[in-house]
This record gives sequence, structure tokens and C-alpha cells, in this order.
Amino acid sequence: LSVTPSAISQRIRNLEDRSGTALIDRGPPVRGTGAGLRLAAHLDQVRLLESGLQGALRPDAPPVVRIAVNADSLACWAMAPLAAAPGLLDLIVDDQDHAQDWLKSGQVAAALTSEARPLPGCDSIPLGRMRYRATASPDFAARHVAEGVTADSLSRAPSLSFNSKDGLQDRWVRMRVGRAVALPLHRIPSPQAFAGATRMGLGWGMNPEAMVAGDLAAGRLVDLAPDLPLDVPLVWQVAPLTRAIRQAAGAALLS
Repeated sequence: LSVTPSAISQRIRNLEDRSGTALIDRGPPVRGTGAGLRLAAHLDQVRLLESGLQGALRPDAPPVVRIAVNADSLACWAMAPLAAAPGLLDLIVDDQDHAQDWLKSGQVAAALTSEARPLPGCDSIPLGRMRYRATASPDFAARHVAEGVTADSLSRAPSLSFNSKDGLQDRWVRMRVGRAVALPLHRIPSPQAFAGATRMGLGWGMNPEAMVAGDLAAGRLVDLAPDLPLDVPLVWQVAPLTRAIRQAAGAALLS
């Protein structure tokens, strides 16, 4: 920036005085406060609004579009419409049930979430439902659930989980047996690796139907309960990418 550290500190203090609140947590480590992160996100959104003019006047400085999106959508269908972003992408990958938290904290301009209720100042646009199937390899099913997919068999059969926020397996089990079951699990934090671990027989898990349809058709995977899919609603909470997101969702998601 061609200025001294003391000049930066003075500018931050002046900005905090004008804002009436602390913007930087001096740490260690140094990081933005909640208000500071909201201010930074607001600046990003202002830059997006000015992107047309900025593109004409400063083609060397495209705006940054920060979005929260769930990993399964990113792996299955969302990457193509995100290419329509009017600038550079900065993607935050988080569970659809938690992506709205990034909007609440002001750290993203938009989020792909399962929460239909819009935040103040945001539009909430339902996109459709992403269908998941409880899947396992044929060998795994024969070893662990040959006598039926019951609370007892599920309590002993290894399951797969994306991360600590992934509640799809637990949700499906409650639908299946009518109550919660303590599931033994492997954590596999990648959609592609998650599906691969299912094919290898490491455990059973909720895979997006779009990702494993070929495996089910070819017999590499079996559906543990074909009459019990799990549909997760997806909602787009406002960004300049709305048209592209809605078009891609219309082709990839269930209405």
C-alpha cells in the first residue's frame, strides 16, 4: 500500500471512530469483528453494484463475488451457472442448513440454503428439491442389512457423514424407523469421495440421486429404501447470479 504500519493503524482508528464500534480484533490473531466483517461484505456488495461501470473504467479490477454454497450442489449442478458471476468467485462451502449463517454475519452476498425465510433486505427464491438416496454397495447391504433396514441393523452398520454439520443420514433414519439412532460413522468431507466410499462398501450414506443414478442402474449401488428418498429444498438468497442459478436449478432439481 506504500504507507507505514502506523498510518494503517491511524486509518483503522479513524474508521472505527466514524463507525462508533470496533472493526478489528487485534488478537492475536488479528481478525475482523462482527461489525468489521459486515462492513467488508457491504463493500463487496457495493462493488458488485458498480461492476458494470467498473468493468468499463477499470477492466483490470473485477469485483469479487462471495457466495456460500453446499458441496453437493457444487458437485452436481451449481458450478456451471456460477460461471455467470460478474467478477471473481470466492466460494464458501458449507452445509445447506447452515449457509444462511454466512448471510446473517454479512460475510457473503448470497447463499444457497435450505432456509426459505429471507433475511432482512434479502430476497428468498425457491429453486426446487435435491433428492438424496440411502445407498450402499451390494456387498455392504448383504453383510449389514440383509435382514432388513431396522433401528437395530442401522445402529451397527457403519454410515458415512460429510462433516459434523451433515444431518441427512440422521434425518433419513428418523423417517425410516421413527426415532433417532446412534449411528457409527466415517467422516468423508468430499462429495466425490463420499460416493466413492459408498461404492467401495465403507459404509452407507445419503448420496445425491443425480450423482449415483448411473451406479444404481448398473448395480454398483443399491437403494436401501427405494420408496423413501429424502428431498432437500434449496433456496437462493439474492445475488446478481439469480437468473443463471434459477435456469440451472430448473434443469437439475425436482419441482
